[in-house]
Amino acid sequence: MLGLIGKKIGMTQVFDDNGVLTPVTVIKIEDNVVVGNRTQEANGYVATVLASGDMKESRATKPYAGQFKQAGCPVKKTVMEMRDFDKEVQLGDVLGVDMFKDIAFVDVTGTSKGKGFQGGMKRYGFGGGRATHGSKFHRDLGGTAMSSTPSRTFKGHRMAGHMGAERTTIQNLKVVAVDSEMQVLMVKGAVPGPAMSTVIVKKAIKK
Repeated sequence: MLGLIGKKIGMTQVFDDNGVLTPVTVIKIEDNVVVGNRTQEANGYVATVLASGDMKESRATKPYAGQFKQAGCPVKKTVMEMRDFDKEVQLGDVLGVDMFKDIAFVDVTGTSKGKGFQGGMKRYGFGGGRATHGSKFHRDLGGTAMSSTPSRTFKGHRMAGHMGAERTTIQNLKVVAVDSEMQVLMVKGAVPGPAMSTVIVKKAIKK
């Protein structure tokens, strides 16, 4: 499965040849360096370890910094494994946005924006109760438990709680443009996370 580490820059819009406006998300694909390979014999699975984003070596622990010496690259900020990588690579290889030139659709994984503690109406779209005649039931959840049996609330019941800040994947995003000079990928629509957050861009598994 082809995939690279990128950084969400933000959203903009582009016009196609027919003058149709398309909202796009701009993803910066900084150099992805191959710093390791997981094999079936040694690790029990097959994966390629990619690293991206420079960081000061003084900020890294010795065990963390040591994994980059074999690849001959400076210490990187983000390290991720890509299972069943389709491309043949060697330690030290540098991969860029050109990998997506012949790909029409991608899946983008990131951490969604955190919304803090929210009620049921915002978190799950509950309708709430009537707002007039002293109902005192405007934004409440309604019934959440049973009476005598089983006299408890079941696990997983939709209630108020922490919203967002979850690992999220948006599938089948159309690749609108690939800019090799700026190492930028433009995909149609929105992707998870705030601006300048780390995302994983993979070849779509369903298209």
